Amino acid sequence: MIVTTEEELQALKDIGRICAGAVEIMSKALEPGITTLELDQIGRKFLDDNGAQSAPEVTYRFPGATCISVNEEVAHGIPGDRVIAAGDLVNIDVSAEKNGFFSDTGASFAVPPVTSKIKRLCRDGKRAMWTGINQVKPGGDFADIGNAIGDFAKKNRYSLIRNLASHGIGRSLHEEPSEISTWPDRSERRRIAEGHVFTVEPFLSLGGEFAEEEEDQDWVLYSIPKALTVQFEHTLVATRNGPLILTLPEGE
Repeated sequence: MIVTTEEELQALKDIGRICAGAVEIMSKALEPGITTLELDQIGRKFLDDNGAQSAPEVTYRFPGATCISVNEEVAHGIPGDRVIAAGDLVNIDVSAEKNGFFSDTGASFAVPPVTSKIKRLCRDGKRAMWTGINQVKPGGDFADIGNAIGDFAKKNRYSLIRNLASHGIGRSLHEEPSEISTWPDRSERRRIAEGHVFTVEPFLSLGGEFAEEEEDQDWVLYSIPKALTVQFEHTLVATRNGPLILTLPEGE
């Protein structure tokens, strides 16, 4: 999607804030003893109360309103009876639709007490995302995003999951430009246009290179090789003044 009117931009800001608010309220409820289903129900209620609906449910019939991935799960974790424990690494990923417009955001949270290594991983996962976002400008190369994140990961001795990419969004959950690499990709030749709407969402890992479903299990993705991994994600619009972040909570 390329934003062409103020009405489109306002609609995107609205659903973006709703997605951000859902992540925020779910993260505040994250504590030992809560199940991932209970956490998902909190997110679902927030979406419902704000007139939005879960994008993965609507688009793909995903078995949950949100994706909640714990420890060994990299992405697409299904809400259920899993109990969150102290020391867990939890990713909350919320995408939703309202009035025909979509947005997508996510973040990883460490449930105290956790090791300094996990604290650094969460801190650096967010830094990796912003490193990529800071490359966004009309006329720039999409490849600049992955190159910058790749340099950051290499400098700080992390790996990147190389088959979970950023993507266009707006009138649908996944649209062109599709498969925007958040790692160095020599085949990437596309340019960023003014008004382009897309996500930036690197998966920073302590050794994982790819993500795959395990045999006889749908949806949930695990890293290959197995390693703790974090994801941070914003939806943005490329403007002449730089990236406009759509998925910030109210007041930020």
